[in-house]
Amino acid sequence: MTTQDARQSAPATERNRQPILEVLLKVLPDSGTVLEIASGTGEHAVYFASQLRNVMWLPTDVSPQARASIVAWTEHYECQNVYPPLELDAKEPVWVVEQETTTQLLNNSPIVAIVNINMIHISPWSACLGLMAGASRILPVGGILYLYGPFKQGGVHTAPSNAAFDEYLRSQNPEWGVRNLDDVIAAAQTEHLVLKQIYEMPANNLSVVFERIDIMST
Repeated sequence: MTTQDARQSAPATERNRQPILEVLLKVLPDSGTVLEIASGTGEHAVYFASQLRNVMWLPTDVSPQARASIVAWTEHYECQNVYPPLELDAKEPVWVVEQETTTQLLNNSPIVAIVNINMIHISPWSACLGLMAGASRILPVGGILYLYGPFKQGGVHTAPSNAAFDEYLRSQNPEWGVRNLDDVIAAAQTEHLVLKQIYEMPANNLSVVFERIDIMST
């Protein structure tokens, strides 16, 4: 769905944004910059930023149309704590936020958390691995990585609707699919990200929160 300008609209966003916000209010640091990977339409970015006014929100997406939508939503709501969106592919070995021009921009408000909503099941597994590697490189010790979406637990779907969704995703692209949470946790641990909390969410989704730990302590 598209509004009359560049703003894109995703129906799921309006349904899940408040439950996600309630978790973010519990787990995000009180200040600093939150980097959102795969921001999509930008509706989450402007909603969360409007409720979390002590943080800066840095949206990203690989899609030019998505980035245009993010700009349009930001302008529509006149959000003062949302940066212009950046082009970022989680699979890349070096992210744009690691480049000097961006790090200088963030000097006064460094990245303290990464938020990733509904991405790892609609992308190849390499995107999940890239997300973990990037979070390990970028987050400070104690920094938070927040994931939201459907997951298998113990290799088993948690609801028939998730099983059907998984089948649909794999029919669209065999590299996509609902991920096994144990595999995601193991990938995170490899990158010095430890599981902090799992929250049950509406529509058989989960919020999964990781914390960056000191490499020297592992």
